[in-house]
Amino acid sequence: MKRIVGIFLFTLLALTARAQGGIPLLDRVEGHRVSFHYTYSLSQKGSEFAAVTDGDVTVEENAYILEGLGLKVISDGVTRWSLDSDAMEAVAETVEKEDIFTNPALFIGAYKDYMDKIKVNSQGSDSLDVTLTLDDETRARFLLQGIVYQDMQGKSDFSIDEKSLSKEYVITDLR
Repeated sequence: MKRIVGIFLFTLLALTARAQGGIPLLDRVEGHRVSFHYTYSLSQKGSEFAAVTDGDVTVEENAYILEGLGLKVISDGVTRWSLDSDAMEAVAETVEKEDIFTNPALFIGAYKDYMDKIKVNSQGSDSLDVTLTLDDETRARFLLQGIVYQDMQGKSDFSIDEKSLSKEYVITDLR
């Protein structure tokens, strides 16, 4: 799950810069809250493995909310909460800054290193269809729709007060 979240958010940030006609990433993303709906597929050359999912993402600075696969992942850049409302489970963990697959903020500085691995299939004023091919021939394809840039609204939406969760939730605190 961490790898999927990381690849997805990395691709959003890198491709947003490319899709805007070469406008540097920070010129467009910095100082904004970005939200969109995604459809995501993952496959590997020579393997029958394939996965397809969709959901919604909101990113502001190093904080994000990712909803998909029946989970809601909320991170304020310090703590990441993974909520499964069907299973009534919540997991809190410290965000590891050194891992680009668990901290989307690191993508801002690293996206240029991966531009040669990204293919833009199509783009519109608020949509983007892209493929990221990794060295191990893993292919991640993203269709991003309804991309919206808003003024920053603060990080209060990206944190959870565990006392606000229903008493039925089983909370695992790994911090």
